[in-house]
Amino acid sequence: MISLRARICLLILVSLPASAFAWGPIGHMAVGYVAYQRLTPATKARVRDLLKLNPDYSGWEKQIPAGTSPSDHDMMIFMIATIWADDIKGEPQYSDDGSDGGNTPDGASSSQNTGYTDLLRHRYWHFVDTPFSSDHTPLPSLPAPNAQTQIVAFRAVLASSQPDELKSYDLVWLLHLVGDIHQPLHAATRVTQSDVKGDAGGNKVKLQGDAASNLHSYWDDLPGSECKFCSDRMPCVHRAIVFGKSLRPVEQVAGRNTNTATWARESFEYARTEVYEAPVGPADGPYTIVPWSNYESQAYRLAQKRIALAGARLARVLKEELK
Repeated sequence: MISLRARICLLILVSLPASAFAWGPIGHMAVGYVAYQRLTPATKARVRDLLKLNPDYSGWEKQIPAGTSPSDHDMMIFMIATIWADDIKGEPQYSDDGSDGGNTPDGASSSQNTGYTDLLRHRYWHFVDTPFSSDHTPLPSLPAPNAQTQIVAFRAVLASSQPDELKSYDLVWLLHLVGDIHQPLHAATRVTQSDVKGDAGGNKVKLQGDAASNLHSYWDDLPGSECKFCSDRMPCVHRAIVFGKSLRPVEQVAGRNTNTATWARESFEYARTEVYEAPVGPADGPYTIVPWSNYESQAYRLAQKRIALAGARLARVLKEELK
């Protein structure tokens, strides 16, 4: 039987192999789509000018189909820009820094903010894995910098008198990290006696059957998956637009909340109370998530809610900081 996620992907044009990145490109671009609809004309123009300073801008523009209206052109560029921070993970001119395969900050370069001359991938900026334990294992410290600290730092630069070249770099990171921090497994790591440093946001929890290879990838791919080797982003852009249009409007109070710590805390609580629930057990698996199960249905609805909130909040941040 085809799973809920697979059926949704088929409904959104075409199903593709899984991606290993946060929310997957479709999820991140859906955040961008939702945010872009809420921007004022002045903010859209300011964002457009800053994105033109990105070194990959000409490559993004070449992917936009001929005849696309100017407004849709700028929206699609905005959506593609949301995944730049993941794209550099595969570009050879960039290198990993830090320890633990680049996932733990280590040294002064971890917090540097120098713009596009910085050719480090800063993988540890993508998450804020607050530890928790259900078997009373002592909790490790929370490394910094992380997604939460960097969102705060990048927002401050956008609102400052810093040069536009730096603001462009911070903008593309911000477009990505606001999506990341709303993914529950980018805000939590489960600590057990067998994983005293944590399960890396569910990456160590293995799955089998009609699901991604691990719990983290499963949640990343809930909005849809793509072939990570595809150079043409337009199929995923169109799928992200369809997904974004399907989302319910967020509650106004929640959508106006721009407190980054609150975003991280929400994701942490969802991870603790909903992600690590049956059929996910206390060990590292493997576990089977049954197609059309309550777990899968609830997971998809939560992913929809978090992506819609991320888009609404991203738009508000940009309108506040890019005045």
